Amino acid sequence: MSANGTNITSCPCNETGGLEEQGLGNDTLSLVFSVTLSVMLALVVFSLGCIVEAGKLWSHLRRPWGIGVGLMCQFGIMPLAAYLLAIAFSVKPAQAIAILIMGCCPGGSMSNIFTFWVDGDMDLSLSMTSCSTILALGMMPLCLFLYSRSWELANSINIPYYNIGITLLSLVVPISGGVLINYKWPKVAKLISKVGALIGVVLIVGIGMASSILYEGSWNTDLSILAIGIIFPLIGYISGFLMALLIRQPWKRCRTIAFETGAQNVQMCSTMLQLSFTPQQLVQMFTFPLIYGSFQLVNGFLLVAAYQLYKRRCKSLCEEKIQDLSKMCTKTNQRAVGGETNATFEHEEATVHSGMDNIPKAGQISQGSCILNSL
Repeated sequence: MSANGTNITSCPCNETGGLEEQGLGNDTLSLVFSVTLSVMLALVVFSLGCIVEAGKLWSHLRRPWGIGVGLMCQFGIMPLAAYLLAIAFSVKPAQAIAILIMGCCPGGSMSNIFTFWVDGDMDLSLSMTSCSTILALGMMPLCLFLYSRSWELANSINIPYYNIGITLLSLVVPISGGVLINYKWPKVAKLISKVGALIGVVLIVGIGMASSILYEGSWNTDLSILAIGIIFPLIGYISGFLMALLIRQPWKRCRTIAFETGAQNVQMCSTMLQLSFTPQQLVQMFTFPLIYGSFQLVNGFLLVAAYQLYKRRCKSLCEEKIQDLSKMCTKTNQRAVGGETNATFEHEEATVHSGMDNIPKAGQISQGSCILNSL
């Protein structure tokens, strides 16, 4: 059982032949992928915990403004968006239920990885993931009850409380270990976090390979389902960012809440479908989590790439500004008479050193550069 935000678990209904025709067979290969990627995910979550400071984590829990905004997006915007998309595209009832369940599943560990890559607030990201998983025990049944009454199939939905508990455990234990390492051995924690970032890249690539190999036939679906799978993650990313911006959260938190909203827990959705519906119904329903999970990765990668390009450009402009200031100081120094530095030079030199001290580092450039506003 993986806490990952992308499903790689084979459906247990292959003996009927229905899902196997959709490319969902090969239980052995699926098990190998599932175990391997679950171990890698645990290592990534542990490495992310190594950059979390216990004091900052406690401050988020003590004053949960950021957490509250994120939870409002996860259990407010996403279920409503799922319901409206299902109605707007007039999908079949079974497909509509799959879309709605996807919208009710809070963010998984993919959101933590993306947040790390965009220099987001890791303390907020990990605390949000843990809190949303706990609240899912009550909020998922409530959201499904409110939005699913339009379809009769909703009466057979089973909430996987056991799986939610396992997901929470797989988050809390590695995070706690990482926080402890960072507290006692900060230098070791920095090294572990760098290794974890590389493992995260391998993990994303592995998930993509697993999806393409195990579920190749699942892409043969209605265009409406494909369109929703592409649009829905983007709605989550954009709405989460705009909501955080509207409530005047810092830029770093805006990016964090955006990924926590759009990167849903696809594993949890797939588990609920498998526990609740017949193999014949799953043939229509099981495709959507795969499509959503694939495009939440694609869209997330595009957003990360855009941010990294912006950060490099901003850093380049900062370096150019410092070079210009240095040239100004050199010229002023050359104009000094009798080896004495005039007051103008002293003022400009102090300005330059002050500016250099305040130059954002690579991980801080997004929080407000000396030239451009942050994202």
